[in-house]
Amino acid sequence: MANAASGMAVHDDCKLRFLELKTKRTHRFVVYKIEEKQKQVVVEKVGEPIQTYDDFAATLPADECRYAVYDFDFVTAENCQKSKIFFIAWCPDTAKVRSKMIYASSKDRFKRELDGIQVELQATDPTEMDLDVFRSRAN
Repeated sequence: MANAASGMAVHDDCKLRFLELKTKRTHRFVVYKIEEKQKQVVVEKVGEPIQTYDDFAATLPADECRYAVYDFDFVTAENCQKSKIFFIAWCPDTAKVRSKMIYASSKDRFKRELDGIQVELQATDPTEMDLDVFRSRAN
């Protein structure tokens, strides 16, 4: 099941971990990376439900691209507890151009594999995906 645009397949574990996050809430976040040699997207790191946003942000490398999903809990203006699943395309300015191109061309195909994403963020530096951004996009 390779993507015609970039030739990237999606490892079954990617979808499995996402489903666990979405339905069972057994993960706070999942970080994915593209293995260029195998031409597929794989799970790099899974965050436990007790882990925080800061734990999640610390897992994203400063100079490499990644995809991630994050289960964001928040309280609405009406004082209701809610959560939204964010898809983050992390492509820092310091990443290699080839890597940025591969991640950009594979993103839509990969995102379609993860059914249930509610909000998408694209970030090139940490300020573009800080907690205030999450809060404003969640409402």
